[in-house]
Amino acid sequence: MNAKTALPAVAMTAVSMVLTLAVVVMWLGTAMPWPVALVVGLGIDGGWLATLAYERRLAAQGDHSRAVTGVGWSFGLIAAGVLVAHALTADDNPGAWLAVAWLPIAAKALWLVHGMWERTALTPRALDMIRGVQQEARDEAAVARARLRAEAGTEETRLTAVTEAGARVARVQAKTAQTLSRAWSTLETARSGEDTGRALTSVTSRVTPDVTPRWELPVWGPIEPVTPVLETASALTDAALDALVDEIRHSEVPALSYREMAVRFRAAGYSASEVRLRSAWKRVAS
Repeated sequence: MNAKTALPAVAMTAVSMVLTLAVVVMWLGTAMPWPVALVVGLGIDGGWLATLAYERRLAAQGDHSRAVTGVGWSFGLIAAGVLVAHALTADDNPGAWLAVAWLPIAAKALWLVHGMWERTALTPRALDMIRGVQQEARDEAAVARARLRAEAGTEETRLTAVTEAGARVARVQAKTAQTLSRAWSTLETARSGEDTGRALTSVTSRVTPDVTPRWELPVWGPIEPVTPVLETASALTDAALDALVDEIRHSEVPALSYREMAVRFRAAGYSASEVRLRSAWKRVAS
């Protein structure tokens, strides 16, 4: 895995060192003996190579030195400066020499990338664990999405069914209301008609002499509940109620049951609440 970043850095460094040495020898060889120019070129490349080797040793130990890094970048800038100066003063193809003047800086940048790769590199076991965690997270997300889609589909089906049922109920209610409205209109027409009203009135019983009762329409709609009157002003006393219950109870042989006695009590026109009537029965039967 390290070869992916180490080989490009090594290749760039070698090309940069050869190019720097050749430029120094060619450029300074005209002003000084070529052995001296060779020594200068080797000094620049050697200083760069020495600082690079020391940086690699510190990186292998998990350490880092800013001073060594600064010296290494200084040698790289010197080499790049030599190439730029040669390109600017060259008579033949200055653009070509200027185009390769960035190689020393590029070599240093590649070694920087290689160092970052090494500091963040993981073992195959750790990578497998990371892939497993990522796969598990993707599986859980897929299951959650499927569950949400299923719940959404179920809810949509339920809402559709409820809506359709509500629509059917509304149609039935509307049809029923229309039917009742027509029936009510028919009754109202019959009630207000002169001939029909006279015929219906003639078959009703008179409550008061010489007074013909008016035929009323049946009640349609909400009505107020009528609260039953449990006790009237002329309610029987407990003693009178006990005597009446005992008389009705022993009116036949064998004695009547409570249900039979209550039916005959109310059929005779007497009134008493169910609570008082049952209490009187208990007092008489005990």
